[in-house]
Amino acid sequence: MHYAGRKIFAFVVILPIIFFLVVINPSMPSYASSAAPAEGRRGMVASAHPLATKAGLEILKKGGNAVDAAVATAFALGVVEPYASGVGGGGFMLVYMAGKGRAVALDYRESSPANTPRNIESGGTRSGPRSIAVPGAVAGLAKALADYGTMDLKSVMAPAIRLAENGFPANSLIIEVIEEYRDKLSANPAAEKIYLQPGCREGDLIFQKDLARTYRAIAAGGPGVFYRGEIAAAVAKEVQRLGGWLAAEDLAGYRAIAREPVKGSYRGHEIFSMPPPSSGGVHAIELLNIMEGYDLAALGQNSAGAIQVMAEAMRRVFRDRARYMGDPDFVKIPVKALTSQKYAAEVRKTIRKGKLNRRIKTPDPWTFESDQTTHVSVADGEGNLVALTQTLNSFFGSGVVVPGTGIILNNEINDFGGWGANEALPGKRPVSSMSPTMVLKKGGPFMCLGMAGGTRIISGMAQIIINVSDYGMDIQAAISAPKFYCRSDKISIESRIGPGTRGELADMGYEIDIRKDFDIYFGGAQGVMINENTGTIYGGADPRRQACAEGY
Repeated sequence: MHYAGRKIFAFVVILPIIFFLVVINPSMPSYASSAAPAEGRRGMVASAHPLATKAGLEILKKGGNAVDAAVATAFALGVVEPYASGVGGGGFMLVYMAGKGRAVALDYRESSPANTPRNIESGGTRSGPRSIAVPGAVAGLAKALADYGTMDLKSVMAPAIRLAENGFPANSLIIEVIEEYRDKLSANPAAEKIYLQPGCREGDLIFQKDLARTYRAIAAGGPGVFYRGEIAAAVAKEVQRLGGWLAAEDLAGYRAIAREPVKGSYRGHEIFSMPPPSSGGVHAIELLNIMEGYDLAALGQNSAGAIQVMAEAMRRVFRDRARYMGDPDFVKIPVKALTSQKYAAEVRKTIRKGKLNRRIKTPDPWTFESDQTTHVSVADGEGNLVALTQTLNSFFGSGVVVPGTGIILNNEINDFGGWGANEALPGKRPVSSMSPTMVLKKGGPFMCLGMAGGTRIISGMAQIIINVSDYGMDIQAAISAPKFYCRSDKISIESRIGPGTRGELADMGYEIDIRKDFDIYFGGAQGVMINENTGTIYGGADPRRQACAEGY
C-alpha cells in the first residue's frame, strides 16, 4: 500500500477502532498503570507512613535485621499514625528467618478483661471505657525482638522517640481523620489536648511529648514497665475511673503467644499466614483454594466473569467465618478442613457462574469490625522477612487517652460478637481479620505482605496474590490494582473497574456499590517481593493510604 494510502487507512479504520476499544467500550479496564515498585538489595521497608518507613530503614542501615526494623517501624507508626495503632492496641506478626524454611506466628491480640460480662451486646462497647481490652502491642513487639531480633529496645525505639519528642509534620490524612473523629476526641480531655489543636494545617508539627516519656520508660525498663509498673497503674486507674472493666491484674497477666501459622498453597506457591484468633489466614487460604479451580487468566483480570465467581466464593468464605471463628484457646475450629483443597472443591460445586446465587445468606455478627488498621512488611539482605499488622480497632480506638502517658487505648471489646464462637469471655481474644502473610516460591522467600481493611483484608489479600500469580503483576501493581468485595448480594467495587463490567454484574442480579478510584474502604496493603534469581528486593505501598516503600 502506498504511504499516503496507509496514512488514510490508519486514520479512517485503525484509529476509530482503537478509540472504540479504549474510550467508548465500557467493558475494557481503563485504570491507569501503577508506579514502579521500590527497589533495594540489602533491605526493604513498606509501611503506611513515610516517616515510619524511614525509621525501619534507619535500623536496617545500622545493621539490624528484619525483626529489628519491623519493631522500630511499628513503634514509629504509633507516633505518626496514632489513630490506627500504638502501644494501647495489639496485633499479629509473622516472622520468617532465613535458612529455617518456616514461619512463626506471634499473637499479641488484645484480650478481654476478667470483669467483661458475657453478654455485652447492650453494653455500649463501640467506644469509650467499656470498649477497652488488654493491650498486647508492647508484649508482642518486645517478644519478637527478644526471640528473633539482634538489637535492644532502646536502639530500635530511638527513631520513634525522636519523632514523638521533636514533632512530625501533619499530612492531609491525619488532619482528615482528626476532623472526622472530632466528637470522639473532644469527649476525652487528654485526647482533646493532644489532637484538637486550633488551626492545625498540613505541614504543622504535631508533638507527642507524653508518649515520648512513655516510650523512653519502655525502652529503659522493658515491657514489665507497661504491664506491671507505673504505666500499668496509670492505665488501670484511668479506665476504672471512667467505668471500664480493665484492671491492673489484667495487664499483669497478659502474654503474647507464639502459634503455628496456617499453611496453604496457590499455583505452586507455598503460603504461611496467621492462625486463629485471626480469621484472615484461614479464610484467605480458603478463598484462594476455591479460586484455584478457575482459569482466571482466561477470564481476564477484573472481568465480570472473574469478579462474579470470586464474589460468590467470598460470600461462602464469610459465611464460614461467621459460623466457626473464635479464640482457639476457647473454641474448637476446623482449621484443617477449612484450608483443605477437598473442602474448596465441594464449595466450588455450589457456585453457579453468571448469576447471583440468592440462597447464600451470610450472617453478619461483626458489622462494626473496623477497617482502620495498619501494616508493615520488611525484608533484609539475609532473606529474613517480617509481616505485622496492628490496630486500635476503630480510628483513635476507644477515644480514651490516659492522662500524662499519651497512650490511646483500643476499643477491641467491640470485635466480640455476642453469643457463639466469638462471644466475650474473661481472657478471650476477639476474632480479627488481620492476616500478615508469607509466600514462598521453590522453597525460598518470595512475598511478604498484609493489609488493613477489616474483612476486606481477606478478599484483598487473595486479590493481591492472584494479581501476582495469575496476571504476572509486580508487587506495586498488584497492590494498586482495583479492588472489589462481596459478602452479601452487594458487590463493592472501585470505579476504575468500568461501567460495562459493572453493568454485566448488575444484569447478573448483584447490587453494585461504586466506590472511589482509590478508596480507603479497601484498606491499605504493604508488600515486599524478592526476585529469587537476582536477589533484588521490591517494595509496594498502597496509594489508598499515604504509604511508602523504601529500600537500599
